Amino acid sequence: MTKRYIHRIPAAAALLTMAFGAVAQDGSSGYEFLNITQSARIYGLGGVNISTIDPELSTADQNPALLDPEMSNQVLLDYMRYLGDSNFAGARYTHSVGERGSWAAGVRYFGYGSMKETDVNGTVVGSFSPKDLAFSGSFAYDITDRLRGGITVKYLHSSYEQYSASALATDLGLNYFDVDHDFSLSIVGANLGGQIKKFNDKSTKLPMDVRIGATKGFSGIPLRVSITAWQLTKWHLPYYETGDGTTAEDFKVKDSFGSNLFRHLIFGLDFTPSERFFVSLGYNYKTRTDMSTYSRSFLSGLSVAAGLNLRRFNIGLAFAQPHTGATTLMLNLNLNLQDLLN
Repeated sequence: MTKRYIHRIPAAAALLTMAFGAVAQDGSSGYEFLNITQSARIYGLGGVNISTIDPELSTADQNPALLDPEMSNQVLLDYMRYLGDSNFAGARYTHSVGERGSWAAGVRYFGYGSMKETDVNGTVVGSFSPKDLAFSGSFAYDITDRLRGGITVKYLHSSYEQYSASALATDLGLNYFDVDHDFSLSIVGANLGGQIKKFNDKSTKLPMDVRIGATKGFSGIPLRVSITAWQLTKWHLPYYETGDGTTAEDFKVKDSFGSNLFRHLIFGLDFTPSERFFVSLGYNYKTRTDMSTYSRSFLSGLSVAAGLNLRRFNIGLAFAQPHTGATTLMLNLNLNLQDLLN
């Protein structure tokens, strides 16, 4: 391998790390695109949510145990404008298996725009467009009337210029739902697995995680509250406080009990005044602190989504601004093929 090609790998890795800025400070592993939801509703609830019960296919994105036989024949189409020139898109389909089971299959594309190709001296010699693909298959089954289990298997393929890598990942989920009290409790083992083909003979870990989430509704009020605990495989999630930019002081490491606690928690609020409309709000303290530069946005860590349930399809839109230079938008289109054929 020539010096020209060797130089490109760390350059591309650095750019992709910037694209996933919300995970950079805790030194987590590669394949971080796995933590970017396919659901506008979940994105509005803070980006991670494993316990919200809804008949839309998108809510089963991060927990296969939320895949419901009542979602049969639904198609989910998603598009996301992410950081920089990144654009993500995907499609998913589900069908029931008897009265208690269901399966789903999908594909998602992650494109990061055009990047400069340089030699070892930093001279621009061209450009390339790195990309990731994720193919998934899921199955869920009602163990009891209140308990459902699910599994998702994902094949991942990454292509950065002339180099490529692939991996297998698995999500395992359980959900307990008490419909009488509108209470949902879930646990998920996310992104379990490893590489089957390495980048440049260098092994990269998947962002494996254990997550616990709960969602509670209230009688007579069209409101649900969610709390999701994630990154539970490690307690310490330190970050750097960079100040207000007016001094040249060294960055301060923040690693207090309270900081670590809240960086593990994501809060969501779901307002559903009717079956045809919803608004979701979320707060992700980890996102806000990961973007702890003096120029971060006031909205950093906050997210919002809204959706309409129309006659033949549902549409959802989510917005977040983790940093002043990074506005993200997500669009979902959820179709029921049975409704379209009638």
